[in-house]
Amino acid sequence: MNTIRSVSDMQQWACATREAGRRIAFVPTMGFLHEGHLALMREGKGRGDYLVVSIFVNPTQFGAGEDYQDYPRDLEGDTEKVSSVGGDIIFAPSAKEMYPSGYQTFVAVEKVTQNLCGASRPAHFQGVTTVVAKLFNIVKPQVAIFGEKDYQQLVTIRQMTRDLNFDIEIIGMPTIREEDGLAMSSRNKYLSSEERKQALCLFNALNQVEKLFQGGEKNPKKLIDRAAEIIRVQPAADIDYVKVCHPETIEDLERIDDKALMALAVKIGKTRLIDNRVLKN
Repeated sequence: MNTIRSVSDMQQWACATREAGRRIAFVPTMGFLHEGHLALMREGKGRGDYLVVSIFVNPTQFGAGEDYQDYPRDLEGDTEKVSSVGGDIIFAPSAKEMYPSGYQTFVAVEKVTQNLCGASRPAHFQGVTTVVAKLFNIVKPQVAIFGEKDYQQLVTIRQMTRDLNFDIEIIGMPTIREEDGLAMSSRNKYLSSEERKQALCLFNALNQVEKLFQGGEKNPKKLIDRAAEIIRVQPAADIDYVKVCHPETIEDLERIDDKALMALAVKIGKTRLIDNRVLKN
């Protein structure tokens, strides 16, 4: 397995690989890898001749006062994990390599980014779509794999891929959870032992909402109220949003006719966690 740090070297490898008729599968990450990331990589191994994993903490998707400087980093440990699933290339550029002096171009996807995380983190998705578009042009994959835990991000990347005519298949993979149900996240390391217990309120809220929905409740307000009630019991929990949305447009729903996305963002202490569940008849 090789680690590539320069954009030009990565592009040269990608061009040569595609010219040889080989298929590139790509998993973009910000590093500090966990089993959720490794599940995406295993999927990628089955969909391409070569698996490329990017490890890059992208500064443009962090807002003022967010945890860019403190975001956990462990390139040595990440390299071992990518190797353990048979990864072929790690692309690990510096911020200066990705955004050199004078950089001034950004990609913005509009409607699907307005709700949920886009409402509370207004510059976040512009940073995400910009870096993913750049990575697509650098790595040149035929298929890219993303996790459904970041559901709005997945919808946004699919929209950008269609709109900008990227010839790339976008695969969404189910959320990987700890044994007790907590969605795996690199930010879980911020949680104290007591906060870790309280963080289960997100998973518990989704489970209770699922039961109500399958029992016939189709009123989003009642589902939202029930989820919020469960979360607010925990003293460390501070709700950013609890919403029921259309799973493709990410617009709030007044009634559920077929399926819906229940999406949560909650601060447990200082750690912001997200989770979701697609509700289907």
